[in-house]
Amino acid sequence: MDFGLSGKRAMVAAGSAGIGLAVAKELTAEGCQVSICGRSQERLDSALVELGSGAVGFVADVSTADGVNEWFNQSVESLGGVDILVTNTGGPPAGPWTEMTDEQWQSGFDSTLMNLVRMVRLASPLMVEQGWGRIVHITSLVAKEPVRLLPISATLRSGIMALTKLQAKELAAQGVTVNGILPGHTKTDRQMHLAEVIAARDGVTVEEALASRGAEVPVGRLAEASEIAAAVCFLCSARASYLTGESILVDGGLVSGI
Repeated sequence: MDFGLSGKRAMVAAGSAGIGLAVAKELTAEGCQVSICGRSQERLDSALVELGSGAVGFVADVSTADGVNEWFNQSVESLGGVDILVTNTGGPPAGPWTEMTDEQWQSGFDSTLMNLVRMVRLASPLMVEQGWGRIVHITSLVAKEPVRLLPISATLRSGIMALTKLQAKELAAQGVTVNGILPGHTKTDRQMHLAEVIAARDGVTVEEALASRGAEVPVGRLAEASEIAAAVCFLCSARASYLTGESILVDGGLVSGI
């Protein structure tokens, strides 16, 4: 299937590892020029080796306004514009809501929600001007099924579903689609961290915690980052031109709600 992405210019936040890197790989394989960001130069350098000559990378902390602005300006200067924006960050602190401090809530708000607002505010006018654009927010299944371990993430990502609808309605007539992908349990550094938290809480090994996480999924395993990236890539494609305002679970059937 031709996704119609050859020559498109994409920005993928937190693209030096995990799901972000997998998305960047999918888009470069489809012929996109890609700009990624990350907080570690070492990780960025390693990612760029994997991505090849069609990618550029910049050190940036997108939980801050300055970080978002710098990465956006560097990307536009390098790529000549932006057609695709994939928002993505690490998750907020984990633990019972009763133990979360005001500082942790504020940090989660900046890193999980405000970075998304700032990125779309910068990139969407360029997409509107050219009459074509794709915006995909990578969030989490906890937007639809909150879990006790992730109260900040669940609260903010549920709000992002509403924001996705609002952004989609605003931009649809200008040829710009806005959708969300809600990954399930995926083999990433974040999943390893959560397994460590669960292992400490339940008195089991990290390996046992990971195995338990996989066993609770109907398909019987954790997702590969590439499986999440494939769904993101479709939403970025020309084929998905009539699909907007949706928040799509890619969770192996884990969430039971309709």
